[in-house]
Amino acid sequence: MDAPALIDLDTWPRRQHFAHYLRAVPCTYAMTVEVDVTAFVAAVRAAGRRTYLTQVWAIASVVNRHDEFRMTLTSDGAPAVWPVVHPSFTVMHPGSETFASLWVPFDPDYAAFHDAAAAVVAEHAGSGELFPQGPRPAATFDVSSIPWTSFTGFTITATPGTHLAPIVTLGRYVERDGRVLLPLAVQVHHAAADGFHTARLVEELRALLADPSWVAG
Repeated sequence: MDAPALIDLDTWPRRQHFAHYLRAVPCTYAMTVEVDVTAFVAAVRAAGRRTYLTQVWAIASVVNRHDEFRMTLTSDGAPAVWPVVHPSFTVMHPGSETFASLWVPFDPDYAAFHDAAAAVVAEHAGSGELFPQGPRPAATFDVSSIPWTSFTGFTITATPGTHLAPIVTLGRYVERDGRVLLPLAVQVHHAAADGFHTARLVEELRALLADPSWVAG
C-alpha cells in the first residue's frame, strides 16, 4: 500500500488545533445520530445484497472523500494522510459470543467491494480468531454493528492516544412514522477533525443512503 503523504505544517489551517488536541488537551468525541435509511433498505432488499456489507461500503466511500478521516502519524510523530483507507469491520463468530475483525480493500465500485467482502466473511468469520487475516494494514478504520439493539448514544471510552482514524458503530433499525432509521455513532480524535468535519461526514452519508441508486448498479 502507498505511504501516507506528509501534511505541510506551514500552510495547514488546522496545525494549531492539531497540536492542541493531540498534546495539550488530548481528547476524542462521539456524535450519535439517526439516519433515515428507508430508501436504502428497500434498495438493498430488492438487489439481494447484504445490508451490513453495503453499509460498510457507504461509510468507507464517504470517509475516503476527506483528508481528516484518513489521517495518521508517521514514525516520528508528523501528521500525514493516507491516499486511501480500508474498512475493518466486526463479524460475529457463528455459535459464539465473540467476533472476528475483518478488513477488505476499499473499492469505489460498490458491487466489486460487496462481492470481495462477502468472500472474506465466508472464508474467515468462522475461524474463532479475533484477527484471522493476520495483522491489519495501518491504513484502516473501524466499523462495527450492534444489530441486537438500537441506541441514542454510544461512546467508546479510551485514553486518547495517537489513533486518529474514525470509529463508526451502527445499531438496530428503528421504525418510526413509516420511516426506517439507523442509529449511527462516529468516534473521532479531536486532533484529526472538529465537529464541523464530522457533521459534514454524517450529512454526506445521509445523502448517499437517501439516494441508493448505486445499489442496483
